[in-house]
Amino acid sequence: MQPVKIVIRDMPNSPALENHLRKKAEKLIHYFDHINTCQIVIDVPQKHKRQGKLFNVRIDLTVPGKELVVNHKLDEDVYVAIRDAFSALLRKLECYVEKRRGYVKKHESANFGYISKLFPKEGYGFIQSIDGNEYYLSLTNTTSLPFADFEIGDMVHFFGIVADDGFNAHHITKDRKSHLVE
Repeated sequence: MQPVKIVIRDMPNSPALENHLRKKAEKLIHYFDHINTCQIVIDVPQKHKRQGKLFNVRIDLTVPGKELVVNHKLDEDVYVAIRDAFSALLRKLECYVEKRRGYVKKHESANFGYISKLFPKEGYGFIQSIDGNEYYLSLTNTTSLPFADFEIGDMVHFFGIVADDGFNAHHITKDRKSHLVE
């Protein structure tokens, strides 16, 4: 990585502040070592007599394939503004790293099948899926229609979950266009 570039505007520069910024940037590099550039800009964009100085911290971080930017972290204390900006940037960097490593949550795909057995008085039935498994369904897991509107042979979409006693079907919706003809 190239050295950290620090720009301080509208306020006196101090070695302690620069050292603090470099330490914060080093923590980012220890978290993810493929950072290309890091530019930090601190300025006082507005000077209000009643509010005092509000410090703005902008951090521009380039990583392979993306640029992560945090801006408008305003606070009266420059160190608090720096802390907030680096915390926000770390969250963005963590999200980027998780996506890059493939740790992003993947949604399960819906199964497709037909109602093979139905016991309306007891409030349950079974779905035969196209993958050959039989899934238990109950009246509490239907989403599109009341349980009484389901018939044997209705085509349904559902999410299958492995349970202790077999497979359960959840979020069951009836495919209104098709019915299995036996």
